[in-house]
Amino acid sequence: MHSKFLRILACLGCLLVAANATADQPIAPAVDAVPVLTFGVVPQQATSLLVQRWVPLLNAVGQAAGVRIEFRTAPDIPAFEARLAEGQYDLAYMNPYHYTVYHAAPGYQAFARERGPGIRGILVVRKDAPITDIAALAGQPVAFPAPAAFAASILPQAALRQAGITVQPHYVRSHESVYLAVAKGLYPAGGGIERTFENTAPETREQLRVLWRTQAFTPHAFAAHPRVDPRLVDRIREAMTALADAPAGQALLAAIEFQGIDPAADADWDDVRALGIEILALPSSGAPP
Repeated sequence: MHSKFLRILACLGCLLVAANATADQPIAPAVDAVPVLTFGVVPQQATSLLVQRWVPLLNAVGQAAGVRIEFRTAPDIPAFEARLAEGQYDLAYMNPYHYTVYHAAPGYQAFARERGPGIRGILVVRKDAPITDIAALAGQPVAFPAPAAFAASILPQAALRQAGITVQPHYVRSHESVYLAVAKGLYPAGGGIERTFENTAPETREQLRVLWRTQAFTPHAFAAHPRVDPRLVDRIREAMTALADAPAGQALLAAIEFQGIDPAADADWDDVRALGIEILALPSSGAPP
């Protein structure tokens, strides 16, 4: 209501200027005072699906916060990582490990996270596969989204190593590609996360079953680049956390398989830092002073 009231006042101001203008006093073109922010979403699924599921939510959050939020993603997870390292996104939804890296530089600061107990990695197989234990994957090619996909790649591979099970990792660009490849029988198993598995196309999901799950960790971060005005971040956080309070917002959250969004602080990802993961090189440029 507050942002809508401000826009109404702005329109009235433009009308007053027009009414008082004279022939030798040309009217200056109206200036859109609504801030525009780019929002990068990690490409766990096809861009068309991300657009369908995220854009309505971002539009609603932007309207409530009095900003315009423009959806962005990348062709694959490594390209997304490169864009985070360069600070291309004003705001971003990134995996827990990405956050620990890109908080250090270029300085993304977490402000919110998915509501719930945490994120788990999974290994999926075809429903008709005879595999009943991860030990059966020894020596086998296994599909993963990308080397630095936290729950879908890093956690399952670490658990397999700890169990003395050596697999041949094959990286196939996205979570959706993993599920599709396993469903088609191209790989005996693949890594993903519970949310994207539940959100994948029914015709693919119905051919698969979850073989194994990791322990839970702090989920993906909603984070802002340090150039973004903290007052805008506060408004966006408030709009996001309020989504679960109304049926319309609940429907938007359900589209991305969220129950809600909660405020977050940098220390929430200390459980991930404690793992000592060193897959991505720390960005050396663009760090805030």
